[in-house]
Amino acid sequence: MRSRKFSKAISRAALAFCAVASVLIAGCGYHVAGTSPSLPEDWKSIAIPAFKNDTTSYRIEQKFTAAVIRQFIERTKYHITQDPQNADAVLHGEVVSIETSPVIFDAATGQVTSMVVTIHTKVSLVENKSEKVIYHNDDVVFRDEYQISTDVRSFFQEEGPAIERMSRDFAAQLVSNVTENF
Repeated sequence: MRSRKFSKAISRAALAFCAVASVLIAGCGYHVAGTSPSLPEDWKSIAIPAFKNDTTSYRIEQKFTAAVIRQFIERTKYHITQDPQNADAVLHGEVVSIETSPVIFDAATGQVTSMVVTIHTKVSLVENKSEKVIYHNDDVVFRDEYQISTDVRSFFQEEGPAIERMSRDFAAQLVSNVTENF
C-alpha cells in the first residue's frame, strides 16, 4: 500500500515538474524567425536618410541606402521616408571601409582573375521621440567575390555588379537583424 502511495506521489511530482518545465520553455523567448517583430507596433514610418560614405568608392552609399529602402518596403509594413522629422524612427548607416584582396591569379600571365571585396558598415536604428537606440551594430561586415576578365576584347568591369549584389545581401541581412533584434 505504501509503495503505491509513493508511486502516485512521484507520478504527481513528475507531472507537476513537466507542467512547470513546459511553461518555462514556452516562455523562454524562442520563436520562428519572421513571426515576432521586435519593433514597436505603434510605429508607422521609418526614415532612412542616405548612408554616410567614409570610403573613396564612388556612390557606394547610394547603392547601400537604396537596397536597404527596397528591403524595408518589400518586407515590412512601415512607410519609408528620407525625412527624419516625419518618422517614428531613423535608421542611420555608414559605409566605413571597403577593401579588395586578390584571390585567384592566372598561372600563365600572373594577372589577378578574382578579387574579394570586404565592406564594413555601421548601422543604428533610433526611436525619434525617446531617442532610444533600438538596434546598433558598429561592424556589419560583408564579403563577396568578383571576377576580372583578362580578355581585353570582352573586358567587363565586375566591381559595380559585385557591389550591387553585396548591397542586396547586406540589406536583406540588415532588415532581418533589425526586425528580429539580433
